Amino acid sequence: MSVDILFIPLNISVLTISDSRTDADDTSGNTLVERIQTANHHVYEKKIVPDDIYQIRAVVSSWVANKDINAIVTTGGTGVTGRDGTPEAVMPLLDKVLDGFGEVFRMLSYKDIKTSTMQSRALSGVANGTYIFCLPGSSGACRTAWDDLIKDQLDSRTKPCNLVQLMPRLKEK
Repeated sequence: MSVDILFIPLNISVLTISDSRTDADDTSGNTLVERIQTANHHVYEKKIVPDDIYQIRAVVSSWVANKDINAIVTTGGTGVTGRDGTPEAVMPLLDKVLDGFGEVFRMLSYKDIKTSTMQSRALSGVANGTYIFCLPGSSGACRTAWDDLIKDQLDSRTKPCNLVQLMPRLKEK
């Protein structure tokens, strides 16, 4: 007897990290919003903050503390320039790091950008029961990460396993 697994829509917040983007030209953030909605999840909130570790950390911290938010996707600030500080902002907040995310993301990106993928410090983890995905600032990178990694892992129907089925156990001690 086959049991159909129900889709569980999640509340996902999107944070664009940029010194120059506005809502009108936030192609990466808007790409993520469109994909989240197409996947039948809810965009809980969308914000843009400058490349500033403390402003990034403040927004992510407030979202992690909000029990209604299941996942956070950031775009921008994962490179190696002096202003790129998303990993430094987010890493101290994480209870667990999902090392495989960055590894697989860079493997997938290699098809499109070859060795330039080594400049990406994309990462993922869990903080206070909330999944966090930190992506590069290009819309292409956001498409790759969402389409080839995040979308399936945030779909409760993905087999053999997915991140949604682990959600009830994320705060176990």
